[in-house]
Formats: sequence, C-alpha cells, structure tokens
Amino acid sequence: LMGIEIPAEYGGTAMPFTSSIIVIEELAKIDPSVSVMVDVQNTLVNIAILKWGTTEQKRKYLPRLAENTIGSFCLSEWTSGSDAFAMKSRAEKKSKEYVLNGTKAWITNAEEAGLYLVFANADPTKGYKGITAFVVDRNTPGFQIGKKEDKLGI
Repeated sequence: LMGIEIPAEYGGTAMPFTSSIIVIEELAKIDPSVSVMVDVQNTLVNIAILKWGTTEQKRKYLPRLAENTIGSFCLSEWTSGSDAFAMKSRAEKKSKEYVLNGTKAWITNAEEAGLYLVFANADPTKGYKGITAFVVDRNTPGFQIGKKEDKLGI
C-alpha cells in the first residue's frame, strides 16, 4: 500500500493514480489516520521523487518507500502555515551539499518517517522560484524531530 504508483523495477505495484485514490478512500472508511499516512506517502512523497528525482535518487529511495520506509512531506512552518511563498526555511550550498536551516511544524508522518521531503528556499532573491525540495534521511546529522503538538484533526 505504500508504493502503489512506484514502478515494479523499484519494488512498487505500478498501479495508476486512480488505484491510489481507491485505496485511500477504502482505508478512510476504517481508519482516517492510516488513510492520511498512505495518502501522503503515495500522492506527495513517492510522486515527487518519481517525477522530479534524479535517476540516482529513484534507485536509492523508491525501493525503500515501496518496502519498509514511511515518507514525510515537510512544507508547513509556524509563521507561514502552508503558504510556501512565505516560507522562512533556507538552504545554503556548502561545497557539494546543501545545509538546511529552519523549522517545520504539523508534519504528517514526522515521528514514523525514515525519509523526509523538506522544502526550503535555496535562493531567496528569486522569491518563490527559489524554493526547492530536499530528500533528507532521518539519520542525517543535525536533523531532529521536535515534540509532538497537541492539535485538532487527523
């Protein structure tokens, strides 16, 4: 259920988007929380890597996401909510890597995930066009999960 649209070559079931929606709807009848977890994984994390990931990223991350790793989509922030254009998180290129600085909030699957799609602005002079997504492994040095917030909703 976690790799519905991921091609079989990466360990997924290679089903169409409609199949993801049917699975999500059926799960929601029994447990909406599980449904949201599966939804985020299939329609946000997996698809982003499938569409915009490099060949290396697809080979490295899609088998994990299809088999044994939960993904998390990290956009919202305390001061901007889900308004990506007002995002404060920054990405600074240092040698061959980027250093991300910022704090995300209300992130679905954060505690359970092993892989995070983190949005940050790599070039604030370009406004929203400087925003990009970074694949961050849970074990990345400096990466940490904050306390779980007591909030309404799923």
